[in-house]
Amino acid sequence: MKMKKILALIAAGIFTLGSFNAQAATREEIAAVQVSKSGNFKYWNKDAASLTALKNYVKDVTNKKSKNFIPVEDRIAVFDWDGTLAGETSPCYFEWMLYLERALYDETYTPSKEDREFAQKVEAAIREDFKNYSPTLSFLGSDFGTNEAISQESVFSGMTFKEYEAYVKKFMETPAEGLTNLKRGEIFYLPMVEVVKYLQANDFDVFVVTGTDRQISRILTTDLLKIPSDKFIGTDARFLSSNQNGADGLKYTYKKGDYLIRGKFVHKDLQMNKVDLIAREIGKQPVLAFGNSGSDSSMMNYTINDNKYKSLAFMVLCDDVERELGNLPKAAKCEKLARDNGWLSISMRGDFKTIYGDNVRRNVQ
Repeated sequence: MKMKKILALIAAGIFTLGSFNAQAATREEIAAVQVSKSGNFKYWNKDAASLTALKNYVKDVTNKKSKNFIPVEDRIAVFDWDGTLAGETSPCYFEWMLYLERALYDETYTPSKEDREFAQKVEAAIREDFKNYSPTLSFLGSDFGTNEAISQESVFSGMTFKEYEAYVKKFMETPAEGLTNLKRGEIFYLPMVEVVKYLQANDFDVFVVTGTDRQISRILTTDLLKIPSDKFIGTDARFLSSNQNGADGLKYTYKKGDYLIRGKFVHKDLQMNKVDLIAREIGKQPVLAFGNSGSDSSMMNYTINDNKYKSLAFMVLCDDVERELGNLPKAAKCEKLARDNGWLSISMRGDFKTIYGDNVRRNVQ
């Protein structure tokens, strides 16, 4: 490689003299990940059965001579985000930690008494799970899920698109709790990034279908994985005109001088809601699905059942407690769920050569 080219790559942040992942992969390095159409994976163990199954599947359905050939327009793959493409237990989902930052620690913002008290309750529950490290997210079994989503939109209500994007990007620069040498904005699983790039190389249309706020997932992911903003399906807040002042949307006309602001919570995109939104927004049944928990079950079963095309679903198991903030009891339950439903399992511990980078390790006891 010519020195001029090397210097250009160093300046762009996508070339290092030494190990590519000496610490953690930066966002620039994640964006630079490429996988060929044939599948030259670097971050997977070569003997990973899950990767072999995926490559065999893609080779089959993209072969025009195969009875299982899928036309390009029907090659649709859906991915959950939290715990499937990126870490979710540092010590909790990105959006929940962002919510706590806004409600409890932002000196420029004064929340309502109700929002502050609820945020304190949520934080106590998260920290209890994080203590000694046992990331069970146990409180999700209560009414926290719905109430938090409503409260989350309350503390960000009135923000413009640009203000919200700036707030999210600033939080992306904070350390990923419980892991060394990693920022929240870098908390992507490199092997799963490769899967996305591999499918894109084989003309699959990749969608992110997540319980995370749709705008957050766009800000975090679009530039890294080259997924267009209209390919994100997620939990939504309503968007209002700056001058709407509570008027019904059917009775208000957007006019010159208006701009969009965030409003109230609309819905949480989990379980059957994922299938509902896939059907309404994509309009086609996916042929590949990737998830990591029971809340992805509907999406994964919708993908593999009564499909006119050969289809697969993969469950990512959070079974690595050294390089990731894993949860072995949850991993065991998810592995059983996969067996019972006919999905394939991806073991983070056994299948991933690296997760975030060679020197990223769990640093909590």
